[in-house]
Amino acid sequence: MSFGPFLLLALMEGMVTAAVLSLAAVGLCLVFGVMRVVNVAHGEFYMLGAVIAWFVASVVPGPAWAVFLAALVVAPVLVGALAAAADGLILKRLNYDPEATIVATIGLLYILQQAALTFYGPDARPVAAPFTWRIQLPWFGYSGYKLFVVAAAVAVLLAVWRLMTRTRAGLIMRATQVDREVAGAFGINVDRVYMGTFALGAALAAVAAVLVVPIQQAHYLMGGDPLLLSFIVVIIGGLGSLRGTVIAALIIGLSDGVISMFFTPTLAKILATLLVAMVLVFRPQGLFGQKT
Repeated sequence: MSFGPFLLLALMEGMVTAAVLSLAAVGLCLVFGVMRVVNVAHGEFYMLGAVIAWFVASVVPGPAWAVFLAALVVAPVLVGALAAAADGLILKRLNYDPEATIVATIGLLYILQQAALTFYGPDARPVAAPFTWRIQLPWFGYSGYKLFVVAAAVAVLLAVWRLMTRTRAGLIMRATQVDREVAGAFGINVDRVYMGTFALGAALAAVAAVLVVPIQQAHYLMGGDPLLLSFIVVIIGGLGSLRGTVIAALIIGLSDGVISMFFTPTLAKILATLLVAMVLVFRPQGLFGQKT
C-alpha cells in the first residue's frame, strides 16, 4: 500500500484506541471531578472488567453475540458493585482525604491484582467477538467489530453526558462537585453521591475493557497501560473536565495510532509523556480545566 492507505489504517486504529481510552479516562475524570479522589486502582477495575468478561464467556452458553451482550451487562454491574463496596469500606472511613486515598487505592490495586492472579491465573485468554463481519475498502479489509467499538463508546459517552447535564442525578453530582458542605446542608446525601460516582467510574472502565477484550486478550496485568494513559488524558484535558478528557483522548489515541504505525509504540508513549510535561509547565489546569 502507498502512504495514504497506511495513514487511513493508522487513523482507524487510533480511533479505536481513542474510543476505549475515552471511556476509561472519563470514569477517572468523574471520580476526581466529583470526589477529588485520585483513584490509582482505576486500571485494576478495567482489568476486572476484562477478566469477568472472560468468565462470563466461559460459562454462558449460546451464540457469540448473546455471550458478549451478557458480559457487557454483567461485568460493569459487578465491577461497579465492588467499587461501591470499596468506597464504603475504605474511602469513606478515610473521609476522602486526598493523600490517604492515594495510599489506600494503591493498596487496593495490589489486592485486586493478586486476587485476579489467584483466581484467574497468569495466562492471557481471549474472548470471542460477537461477530466477524469485515468492511472491505479498496486497499484493505477492516474489522467491523472495531467500528462497533467506536460506535458503542460514542453511545456510552453521550449517555454519560446526558446523565450529567439533563438529569436530577447529574445535577446533584455537579452540586456536590462545586461544594460538598453546601450540598450536604441542602439535604444531599454526599456519601451516597460519592459511592455512586465511584461505582460509575469503575463501571465505565469495565465497559471499556469488555469492548476491547475481543481485540486484546484478558490478563491480570493489563490495567497498567490504561491507568497511565487515563492519567495522561485527564491531565491534558483538565482535571474534572469531561469535554477536555474526551478531546485529549482523541488526541492521544489518534497520535498513538499514527506513531505506532510508522514508528514504534514506545515513541508514542514518550511523546504523550512529553505533552503532559508541557501542559503542566505552560497550562497546569489542562486544556479545558479552570484555574483554582
